[in-house]
Amino acid sequence: MKNLLKICTVVCLLVALASPAQTPAPKHTGPLTLSPDAPATYTVVRGDTLWGISGRYLKDPWRWPDLWHENPDIKDPHWIYPGDILHLSYDAEGQPQVTLERGNTVHLSPQIRSQPLDQAIPAIPYEIVAAFMSKPSVIAAEDTKGLPYVVALRDYHVVAGTGDEFYARGITSSDPGSRFNVVRLEQKLKDPDDHAFLGYMAVYGGSARVVGQGTVDRKPTELTALTLVESAREVVEGDKLVNDRLEVPLDFVPHAPPKQIDGKIIAVVNGVTTIGQYEVVVINRGHRHGLEPGHVLVSWQRADKAIDARGRNPGAPREFGPIIPHKVQLPDERSGTMMVFRTYDRMSYALMLTSDTSVRVNDPVRNP
Repeated sequence: MKNLLKICTVVCLLVALASPAQTPAPKHTGPLTLSPDAPATYTVVRGDTLWGISGRYLKDPWRWPDLWHENPDIKDPHWIYPGDILHLSYDAEGQPQVTLERGNTVHLSPQIRSQPLDQAIPAIPYEIVAAFMSKPSVIAAEDTKGLPYVVALRDYHVVAGTGDEFYARGITSSDPGSRFNVVRLEQKLKDPDDHAFLGYMAVYGGSARVVGQGTVDRKPTELTALTLVESAREVVEGDKLVNDRLEVPLDFVPHAPPKQIDGKIIAVVNGVTTIGQYEVVVINRGHRHGLEPGHVLVSWQRADKAIDARGRNPGAPREFGPIIPHKVQLPDERSGTMMVFRTYDRMSYALMLTSDTSVRVNDPVRNP
């Protein structure tokens, strides 16, 4: 009996250590609104995301933690795997809830999952976030400090293209074969509220592979030699290098910020003017404002003024009322939903998950 207790204690400890250290998303008050076609049962498949599954059940997918029902087989809604089966039911008060039934997976006794955690479904499409982080078109001010940069091009070249070699300073690991993306910092990003510097718009120049550490008289130098293996535009002295394998934790659950957020979209990647689903946007609010990865925000479209032909301009004499029509400000319209996946002091990156109408730079973002 004592041996059994020891085994159970060790197993429980291992499970606790394997579990991601994550603060549970806060619960919210108010009834949940189910989607009209919410399924009674749903089997998770590869390619699903936590947000996508939430949208199958809820009108407001960010309220997934309120729908999730505690299940002894799962401690975190992020630990959902292909093959798992979700069941929709109702509690004693008539509120909807979802429970989980493990699908075609193998368990070890007592209740240890054999699948690795990296096979769990992500909260949002990871490949989009990873592509943005490795080839960023926006770089926060904090991330520009200490970036490696191009010092000189070989053979006295003014610009470098595919196949050319160059030297860079600031690379801490010169392992041959390591890859870096070359970017050029261009337009400065400023907070529209107080004009504080937040970062840069960046342009992707190409991909480079480390050849090795430079030497002078057989002694190593602080310079690293690289070859440009892919070129999107010319590379010049001063261009920055970004590691092409930046990890972004996505083990968070969508939830609303506990504090009131009133920000703006200040930039969008890919140079588009109208923002659609799965575009990465930059907002002028960060962790100093209470934002963290997993927070859900709503964008609003600024409406124009309309002429009230029957109204009277308050500044016009009564006799000129019909001649000088009154203009009224139309209400803002909800335009989309986004989830924050990376925060800095005063700015954050977010992924547009829904786009109901046109979303543009300078549109307001607020709590859902």
